[in-house]
Amino acid sequence: MTIFEKIIAGEVPATIEYQDDHCVVFHDIDPQAPTHLLIVPKKVIPRIGEATQEDQSLLGHLFLVAQKIAQKRNHLKSGFRLVVNHGLDGGESVPHLHIHFLAGRSLQWPPG
Repeated sequence: MTIFEKIIAGEVPATIEYQDDHCVVFHDIDPQAPTHLLIVPKKVIPRIGEATQEDQSLLGHLFLVAQKIAQKRNHLKSGFRLVVNHGLDGGESVPHLHIHFLAGRSLQWPPG
């Protein structure tokens, strides 16, 4: 069981920003920006490369939740970044698909 599954189950505390039937959004414990949230589906998908056609609606939902978060935190106008890591070279540290929501400062390109 991953740390994200434990957070979703309420076994590990987290600062929850948003939650619905399909996902939970909480604050990253090692923030890389003033606003650094993780958008995590409740369904376990180890990584984006293992998502299936069946997950299409859920994946779209995660992006619409990001839009809600951006609006709620007043980042729609100033901007924000969404990041999905896949595999070791991609920076994946938890094998449970999640989207990093970063905002609140100017983010440079290229990242990392």
